[in-house]
Amino acid sequence: MSEMLQGIQADDGAAVAAADIPKAVTAGRLVYADGATQVFAIDGRTTYTERGGDSSGEWYVDDQGRFCSFWPPSYRACYVLRWMVEDGRIVGLGFTGLSDGVRFEGRYE
Repeated sequence: MSEMLQGIQADDGAAVAAADIPKAVTAGRLVYADGATQVFAIDGRTTYTERGGDSSGEWYVDDQGRFCSFWPPSYRACYVLRWMVEDGRIVGLGFTGLSDGVRFEGRYE
């Protein structure tokens, strides 16, 4: 577990509190089921890498405490974030799209 997550008590499937979202997303590179990876920087930038190609976007916590991302020129989406916990260790994050309900998971590398 990343040192950034030490002290956070999380249950598997529990929603990530708004105050913990920055720590949760920047704690390490996330690896998705299809092999794509994503890095979230503390300054609000994000890079998604798939099949050797990078896409750059932005992430933020909106005024309602939701995790959101923006991919130029116009794609914007917000998600419910949930902890993935195995054997008492935080191992990743689950994302559920607020507009479409699509769910995907990223495991910390």
